[in-house]
Amino acid sequence: MHRLFSWNVNGFRSVAEKGALDAFVADAQPDVLCLQEIKLNASIIPRPEFQISQLRNFADSSLSHYPNQFWHIAQKPGYSGVALLSKTAPLAVSYDFAGDDHPKEGRVITAEFQNAFVVTAYVPNAQEGLARLPYRLKWDADFRVHLAALAAKKPVFVCGDLNCAHNEIDLSNPDTNHKSAGFTDEERASFSALLEAGFTDTFRDAFPDTADRYTWWSFRTFARDRNIGWRIDYFLASRGSVWTSPQIHDTVLGSDHCPVSLSAEL
Repeated sequence: MHRLFSWNVNGFRSVAEKGALDAFVADAQPDVLCLQEIKLNASIIPRPEFQISQLRNFADSSLSHYPNQFWHIAQKPGYSGVALLSKTAPLAVSYDFAGDDHPKEGRVITAEFQNAFVVTAYVPNAQEGLARLPYRLKWDADFRVHLAALAAKKPVFVCGDLNCAHNEIDLSNPDTNHKSAGFTDEERASFSALLEAGFTDTFRDAFPDTADRYTWWSFRTFARDRNIGWRIDYFLASRGSVWTSPQIHDTVLGSDHCPVSLSAEL
């Protein structure tokens, strides 16, 4: 079994320069590490296959020991972006997915391994006033098509910041958030459609009644100290996949999100 970790770092340079990312990786020793919202640009990551050891101050980082690194940045500098680092070389790697009118925001990496695909995703936020909700739902639909096509070939593990608290148990204050980005009826129905297409929310499957476990807390009003949060970071698994031990690592600091993990057969 391989140990897979996913973390929205909300700015790679910030969490790395604090030492939080290096300490986490040195302790957790992921076989595959997926990162979201890296917020890097082409002056730092000039190509997808980039070794972090080439950056000043990162030559001795725990990340530099991953021989297979894939970085996908947004066209807009300092915005969005995802990465996938692996001890095992993937058979193939691709970026984003087919669909109409998707801006280049660096949101998806798909890595094919011998027995499964690993997909890291940073799903678009519906934004304040739900200004981007129609685009978010279109993105979701095209992403489902992409994942279904992969699942027809071999098992799929989808991880990342999926920007949706699926059920009321997945956030602290559901009653006051039905019109909030990430908990609208439309986004929750779209998430349900993905599960109905053959994917399992591994943490909720393992812990169906466990409340007060979150992966994101607003920086405002000391929300993390009070555990006023949302569970919006996931590992999903397709039918036929082999996995165990989904976890939320909510004691890991450095970002407004915490890592999540899964043991899986790749």
